[in-house]
Amino acid sequence: MARLQAQPPERQPLALELLVHGVGGATPEGMLNDPRVKRMYGDDTAAVYRRDDDADAEDRAAEYAGRAPVREAYCWSNLTSGDGRRALWLLLVPFMIVNLAHWMRPRHDGARWNWLYDAVLRLIALTLTVLLVVGACEVAMDLLAWQCADKPHCASGKHWLVVVNSAQHGWWSEPGRRLVLGALAPLLLVGGLWWLSRHTWWAYETVEPTGEGGGSGGPLAREGFWFGCREVARLRAAHTASGLLVVAAVLWTPAFREDLGGSGVPRGVGWALAGALVMLAVAVAVLVVAARRDEDQGTVEPAKARRDRRLMIALYAAALTVLAGSAVYAAWHRPGWHSAGQGLLPVRTLCFLTLAQGGLVLFLGALTTRVPGRRAGAMRGFGGPAVALLACALGALFTSGAVQRMADWLDKGGAPGAEGDLIDGPPVLLTWQASVLPGVVVVLAAMAASGVWLVWRGGHRLGHQVEEEYPQPPGHPKPYDEGRTRHIARAQAVAGLTDKSPLLLTAIVIAAFVLGAGALLGAWITGQAPGAAAANASPWIRTVARGAQAGGSWLLGAATIALIALGRRAYRSAAARRTVGILWDIGTFWPRAAHPFAPPCYAERAVPDISARLTQWTDRHPDNRIVLSGHSQGSVLAAAAAWQLSPATRDRVALLTYGSPLARLYGRWFPAFFGPDRLSGFHDDVHAWCNLWRRTDPIGGETGIAGVDRRLADPLAYRRDSENPLIAPVLGHSHYPDDPEFAEIRTELVERLTPAACTPLEGVPVQVQGSAGRSSG
Repeated sequence: MARLQAQPPERQPLALELLVHGVGGATPEGMLNDPRVKRMYGDDTAAVYRRDDDADAEDRAAEYAGRAPVREAYCWSNLTSGDGRRALWLLLVPFMIVNLAHWMRPRHDGARWNWLYDAVLRLIALTLTVLLVVGACEVAMDLLAWQCADKPHCASGKHWLVVVNSAQHGWWSEPGRRLVLGALAPLLLVGGLWWLSRHTWWAYETVEPTGEGGGSGGPLAREGFWFGCREVARLRAAHTASGLLVVAAVLWTPAFREDLGGSGVPRGVGWALAGALVMLAVAVAVLVVAARRDEDQGTVEPAKARRDRRLMIALYAAALTVLAGSAVYAAWHRPGWHSAGQGLLPVRTLCFLTLAQGGLVLFLGALTTRVPGRRAGAMRGFGGPAVALLACALGALFTSGAVQRMADWLDKGGAPGAEGDLIDGPPVLLTWQASVLPGVVVVLAAMAASGVWLVWRGGHRLGHQVEEEYPQPPGHPKPYDEGRTRHIARAQAVAGLTDKSPLLLTAIVIAAFVLGAGALLGAWITGQAPGAAAANASPWIRTVARGAQAGGSWLLGAATIALIALGRRAYRSAAARRTVGILWDIGTFWPRAAHPFAPPCYAERAVPDISARLTQWTDRHPDNRIVLSGHSQGSVLAAAAAWQLSPATRDRVALLTYGSPLARLYGRWFPAFFGPDRLSGFHDDVHAWCNLWRRTDPIGGETGIAGVDRRLADPLAYRRDSENPLIAPVLGHSHYPDDPEFAEIRTELVERLTPAACTPLEGVPVQVQGSAGRSSG
């Protein structure tokens, strides 16, 4: 996208306020407090709006002299909660989380260290794709085509299995041919993920940035930071090829196992396919490791684009060729071949995959210990490895849940490994992973109870602080109301729980690691489901094992039903999509750098949009002024857009943030990009910046930069008075513009952007001092 053409100067300058909303979606009518709005720029997905009365403000600039700035609203909610396809993103939560872990690395100035850290995370993301496709193969190829279709008692009554039912003795009833039909389901899954990634790639990653960057922003100021077109394309090819190779391996394994006892052409073909699978797997791993981001350029060089295209076509062609060869090899007629036993893959295949994930996460943690200043970040710098482990745990639960639910349905509720079962059941590791879910629920319940206790204690401990915020005039006849004081104090205590999130995640990650390791050891050592493994143990151990297995199966069933219900509701209801969209608003701010099948990064569209509008407005007249006003997540977008501006343009833009997680959340969890030194450098680069926050806000907080923060009281008044005849509510994270000081602060920022003050490259940072008024605290 080329830089917008500068328009002829207007007769008089004009002040503008560009509003950027936060999570949860917003409408331009609500942002502008007017039912009559006009779209000025953009489309149905993201656009800039004005009130109808202000649509031609540039032509009537003299009428706005001495008035509040003209307000515009940039509405980006449809980027994350648009049409019904967003409901499908619920299945991609593990991919989104591992992508977040990529950006949580501590700040390290060594290029080699950063490359190694990112490469390890990309390999972890690849194992999640493999795990998802293995789960689909277990459901469609193992449980249905391999086990159920071979057992008359299981296949009876299922007319959709009649083609592959071994009792029919049809052409498709042979084991290998049943597997070829069953492979259609995982192949559809891989194809669907490829299509979804490529479709969103065209809409998000291929939007070229318009900013020039500069200043002290570090990576966020680089021209190509929000342009991940090339990297996502290469990762998509690697992950798609890995999915195809997993299906090919599942087709090849039982046929090759059957041919090992013989000789001749089939066995030779099997060895040739094995070699091809290994070589392609190595090629995929090498491509994933080498797919590093290039953030210095906002375009893709034609020569690199052609080379990437040839590489991806060759990789797709090789993977499809091996897949077709494996399908033909599996479908080859083998007299007397019957599908017997539990699972298509070797018993410990999933165990090795889980071990690989654990080893990579531990290696990531070891890398983190090499960073001297890591303790400045959340969890002492181990936020990235912890979140990567959480993504692996969720991926395992998603896989075991789907496989366990299908096994229970086919087996009519029978316990895996019990006598008289209709099928042999899923791999034992998945049953063990499902069985540890009650332990996870216990840990979560303990964390919730701890949060309730902290809020209760805070309601008593913070009471004196609340009363100090609202001093009574001398000789006031009424004492403080204990109920009112406790209500405000509890609101502050609830907001303070956000600062305890690293402790909460630490406890969850430790529990997930211990329980996951226990499940892996149990499956590896016993080779049986928990109930069957404890059959000869003491009565209480046997009871606990069977109870955990039954409870895990029930909890997974309930979670699966809840996820399906939520997805269906989100598909049908725009309001439900906005609620689900909150998760995407938080989790998809960052580009897809680790996993190409993660939900797309909306900032790769929103940040260029905002920076282009700021540049266009300042180019229209040499004295035009603009206040970039961001709430919550909108403040993060606003800061990212300001980092992308040229120094001359940035010097004519004021930043007003409120309810902002810039320092409180992003600075702690993403220190390499929003750490204290980055925000301090950003403060030096912008001409004027003021940040509003409340003690009752669970998301927004102070930046810690001198002269930037101003705390607003919440509620506005402790009791009824002449200015507040009704009881003032606790607003928390919302309604910041309703505070009387908001308009005063905005006016102050506009005055700091007067034409005389807007000298390029010599901006003076805003110094907002606390006032004696009720909202300054």
